[in-house]
Amino acid sequence: MVMDLNCIGGLIAFVLGWFFAQTGKLIGDLFVKKRALNLRELLDCYTRSGGMPSGHTASFLGLTTFLGLKTGFMSGLFVLALAMTIIVVYDAVNVRYAVGEQGKLLNIIAESDDNEETRKMKVVEGHTIPQVCVGAALGILLGSVCYMLF
Repeated sequence: MVMDLNCIGGLIAFVLGWFFAQTGKLIGDLFVKKRALNLRELLDCYTRSGGMPSGHTASFLGLTTFLGLKTGFMSGLFVLALAMTIIVVYDAVNVRYAVGEQGKLLNIIAESDDNEETRKMKVVEGHTIPQVCVGAALGILLGSVCYMLF
């Protein structure tokens, strides 16, 4: 079975949204740390959640924009992609953000506890509205560019 241009262009828009967003986090880390990053820090930039810009939003809106332009904004495929994008963005802003804040508080409690068995937890961060807005702009731009190319 051969993939059609809808699949290839949409997949490329999705991957580029993630890649450019995570690269933005890398550039941000370079400015903050003002030094070269080691391999572990570099990998962390490409695999962590949270931060500026939202990779979740950029990748899903890249795909959704591409599909809207390619199949029409009234197509079932676009509506499905839009619904998934809304769920992912809502989760990133509300659920994962709240869980991240709770994780930070739990780690503060764990640090103050004298019990040796209490340990800090890895905190999974969500996104703020500005992070989502930048990710959305990036995704729409990349989805539009992929549409023009495919």
